[in-house]
Amino acid sequence: MDKNKSIQVLQAYATGLAAQSYGHRVQSKIFADQGFGKLAEKYAGHADEEMGWVDQFNERILDLGATPKLEAVPEQPVYTDPVEFIKADLEISHREVPNLIALTATLADDFKTYDILKAYALDEEDDMFWMEQQLDLIEKIGLQNWLVKQL
Repeated sequence: MDKNKSIQVLQAYATGLAAQSYGHRVQSKIFADQGFGKLAEKYAGHADEEMGWVDQFNERILDLGATPKLEAVPEQPVYTDPVEFIKADLEISHREVPNLIALTATLADDFKTYDILKAYALDEEDDMFWMEQQLDLIEKIGLQNWLVKQL
């Protein structure tokens, strides 16, 4: 087991996910301000869930004998259009989920880290499928009907 590799991977995901969580929290506030309560709740819950993963990653870093870092991340775009946000978030998932799965496989000799990242990858796949489903639903029932469902 390469402890340093596990620590580096966990730290990278903890940093990126903390930023993503904050981004989802901001999007939640924007959607709530627009009156889309269900969508706001979805992304507020998603932000909380992501911070739960950050906690798990940081706990594992500590288990491995390292200290988690607080790292700056690049600025992220903010969207006022819910559909544009879902499309942008889905694009990130389409790019990153396969990378996460491949990277997780390289850590199979660190069972605990592997199990944490595997569970996280499955959760991210579920999120990706939800976004695909929403875009498909918009296409089938129309944007206005979908937006009404988000009130």
